[in-house]
Amino acid sequence: MEKTNTFQDLIVWQKGHEFVLEVYKLTKQFPKEEIYGLTSQFRRAAISITANISEGYKRTSNKEKLRFYNIAQASLEECRYSLILSNDLNYMNSNTQQIKLIEEVSKLLNGYCKSILNSLNS
Repeated sequence: MEKTNTFQDLIVWQKGHEFVLEVYKLTKQFPKEEIYGLTSQFRRAAISITANISEGYKRTSNKEKLRFYNIAQASLEECRYSLILSNDLNYMNSNTQQIKLIEEVSKLLNGYCKSILNSLNS
């Protein structure tokens, strides 16, 4: 794991935040009837990724960190489904920045979790 002073120094958080901004940009173009449906749900799930990374960052035990990072992983998967649904509803193009970013965040988050798991098992 990299040496950091704040959660904002984490590459996974930086990429996750970039994803949140992309989700806001994307959902701004969704039909108005989705404001209380897909738009709201998608945005909340995206924010949950970085919010849980932020909260986990300050946890002192690796077990606690892992718990919050795992919640972030679950929110990421919810966003992955929202991307699929958005594409299937023709609200977006399947070759978008959001898809690339979610893959990158997923790989980084999985790496963080594996690193913590390894430290718990050693």
